[in-house]
Amino acid sequence: MKNAVLSGGIIGILSILWIFLMPRFGVTPQKDVVAPAEYFSFVIPAIGLFLGMMSYRKNECNGQMGFLEALFQSFKILIVGGVIAVFGSILYISYVSPSGANMQDFSERIFGALIVGVVLALAVSLIFTNKAKKLD
Repeated sequence: MKNAVLSGGIIGILSILWIFLMPRFGVTPQKDVVAPAEYFSFVIPAIGLFLGMMSYRKNECNGQMGFLEALFQSFKILIVGGVIAVFGSILYISYVSPSGANMQDFSERIFGALIVGVVLALAVSLIFTNKAKKLD
């Protein structure tokens, strides 16, 4: 669980920084409009999840990991990161955002991030699985 909290925390903190820095670069969340720069936000969980799973397999699994174990660890990392990112989004909406942004605009983006997270978890789990004959 230590690896999940550390990796997820890094993903969450970097996501909060992304949320707070986007308006400085002229990107503000708007209803039904996604700026091209917003599509690059998937890089944060992708790299964080990849590095977190690499560390988990190397340090806690002695280099051997099954698919279900990898998938479960991926979801733990993403849940921790997602909770922190949602908390940061709520703070941003409540105290920093321009009057045009509201909770519905962010909830649509968070749902999109959930879908991307599930796809990333499956992909990273497949990459790091190396116990082919044993499920777990």
